[in-house]
Amino acid sequence: MEQAEIIDRIKELKEKRNAVILAHYYSRPEVQDVADFVGDSLGLSQEAVKQDADVIVFCGVHFMGESAAVLCPDKTVLMPEIDASCPMADMADEKALREEKKKHPNAAVVCYVNSSAAVKAESDICCTSANAVEVVNSLEADEILFVPDKNLAAYVAAHTDKKVIPWEGHCPCHHQIMKADVLNMKKKHPEAKFIAHPECRPEVLELADNVASTRGMIVYAKESDSQEFIVGTECGLLHGLSKASPDKKFYCVSGYACCPSMKMVDLENLLASLEKMQTIITVSEAVRAGAKQALDRMLEVKLNK
Repeated sequence: MEQAEIIDRIKELKEKRNAVILAHYYSRPEVQDVADFVGDSLGLSQEAVKQDADVIVFCGVHFMGESAAVLCPDKTVLMPEIDASCPMADMADEKALREEKKKHPNAAVVCYVNSSAAVKAESDICCTSANAVEVVNSLEADEILFVPDKNLAAYVAAHTDKKVIPWEGHCPCHHQIMKADVLNMKKKHPEAKFIAHPECRPEVLELADNVASTRGMIVYAKESDSQEFIVGTECGLLHGLSKASPDKKFYCVSGYACCPSMKMVDLENLLASLEKMQTIITVSEAVRAGAKQALDRMLEVKLNK
């Protein structure tokens, strides 16, 4: 089947199933182009709640599908590729988190949305890269146990008076963006602004002209007077950046800044997901209740900014 035929069939089945397709900015360009909504983790969480559809097809990694299932228990949530997992999310589990909480009984647990539903259920509140600082500063606790990204934790620690206790996790894609990569690209493109995601190492963020979430980078680039940008995040964002600012130039900071899991959803398995209604993501009610509370608290902080 040709790509155009696949796309037509996806659209046809989407109408038949009363489905909506959500895709992360890091997914394949052709998947982003067929999606109803493309966004970062915060935007996708908010969009999932808003949808009147019966079916949500989530083109991303497993924790994203879980979050949609937690927030929308009355909808069927499908993942086209069940093996698409987030390595950083896999660096924390609920049992280890319970043990760490015992060591810091006075700390509030802030859980990055890049985590399993079970870890969210053990947390006081979730956050995304877009609102992590606001979430932490909204809490009464003076100590924060931040799970699972140590780089985002370091970024938050630099923007709060609270004591931030980092979990020893990281995003392999962002963590392997090195300071030398940035300096090399700055030599090649001296007029370009360097924009970076807070999942990057602290020494990389120190070189950035702007540190922002994926959505924040798109907004910054669009509003900036600069015509060139070195992009310090997963390579998939270049598609969204170019669509939003077609007259500007974007350079990925490193050829290694690519997440294999985020590229596992393609048009073929997206079509198969709609045809066969697979794979349905479910979360037990016991876990869902706690995870939803943490996600709801996050969304309230964002809305009240």
